[in-house]
Amino acid sequence: MRIDKDVCISCGECVRYCPMNAIKMDDVAIIDQDECVDCGVCHKAKVCPVDCIIYEEAPWPRILRAEFSNPTHSHASTGLPGRGTEEVKTNEVTGRLKPGWLAMAVEFGRPSTGARFRDVEKVAMALAGVGVKFEPVNPVTFLMADKSTGKMRPEVLNEKFLSGILECVFPREKGPEVLKTLQKVTREIDTVCSVDMMDLVEPDESIPMEKMLNQLGVFHRINGKTNVGFGRPKYKGGNQ
Repeated sequence: MRIDKDVCISCGECVRYCPMNAIKMDDVAIIDQDECVDCGVCHKAKVCPVDCIIYEEAPWPRILRAEFSNPTHSHASTGLPGRGTEEVKTNEVTGRLKPGWLAMAVEFGRPSTGARFRDVEKVAMALAGVGVKFEPVNPVTFLMADKSTGKMRPEVLNEKFLSGILECVFPREKGPEVLKTLQKVTREIDTVCSVDMMDLVEPDESIPMEKMLNQLGVFHRINGKTNVGFGRPKYKGGNQ
């Protein structure tokens, strides 16, 4: 995003529309390019009376800011808009989660805080160290230089974004170790994150993960997400 300084009339209407507080007023409006995540909110709001806010598609790696911040911009790696992943909560259709395994999504930067990939790397490397497997069809995973260690490509580390999800799976018995590792590493990052965990409901309607969370003293809310027939499970071969 940029301001056409020759057109700007210094009205300041755009300032309050920036979720990153990246627009400041001087003689004209100025966008701090390091803090701007190219979400396009100031542009799409159409609040500028002289239309001086300009969106220009950026080169790599800055284009990642728009991909992870503008919900109408599709990710080049997955072809999906928003945060670029169907997420394991679509399990009723995608069958991502297998019996005996847990899935976890660490959501960075929400709400309206933003994050940089250097923080994602710190968390990813800590989780990789305890043996999680990263979701392959996820734009964050595509940015990893080494999926076995969680190390990100060096050129993306300083790019800032509005919201991104690190997804992984691991055997249920590893749950306590994974959560303790996550609790420790999130104290070292310069952003906020929320954690979603997914488990398969047992025939008796119990959720095995809940007992583990209670034993660890982890505050949680149990939410159910049920597919009501709008999707069709993907055929994996074998008997139906």
